[in-house]
Amino acid sequence: MAVSVSGSALKWQGWAVGLSAVAALLVFAPLGLYVWAGDGSGGAPPPRAATADVRVTGCRVDAASRRVVAAVEAAGRPGGVGAYVVTVEFREQAEPVPGGRAAQALVKVPGVAPGAVERGEAVGPVWQAAAVPWCGVAAAEFTRAEPTPAAPAPGP
Repeated sequence: MAVSVSGSALKWQGWAVGLSAVAALLVFAPLGLYVWAGDGSGGAPPPRAATADVRVTGCRVDAASRRVVAAVEAAGRPGGVGAYVVTVEFREQAEPVPGGRAAQALVKVPGVAPGAVERGEAVGPVWQAAAVPWCGVAAAEFTRAEPTPAAPAPGP
């Protein structure tokens, strides 16, 4: 048994295939270009977290004030001078207590040059006499310093 298809039905079928192909190009071409071009970073690794550049090097209770004091060190990043704002956390043990809140303090470490190490101190709460404190970095932010404009040359 032979099936007869009219010319106009074939014409509409061709249009449907053509429109489907154009729609597929509109959807998948941008995705293909994105994959082909990469993410635009030129293969550079993503910037590292500021917490990787800072650490607590000491944790003690000040004898006079009974406040806990954390010594913080910040290492400079390549590419320019900047400042770190470090959130230091003070607890009685290294592991956080579920649902518990730890005391925190901020310390700013300004003027950290690439390759240099700068230090600061975070002063925490008054500490119990019998308890040994634990100090750690809870968060850190790095801000690159704005370049200072050159002073104008003196006139004649």
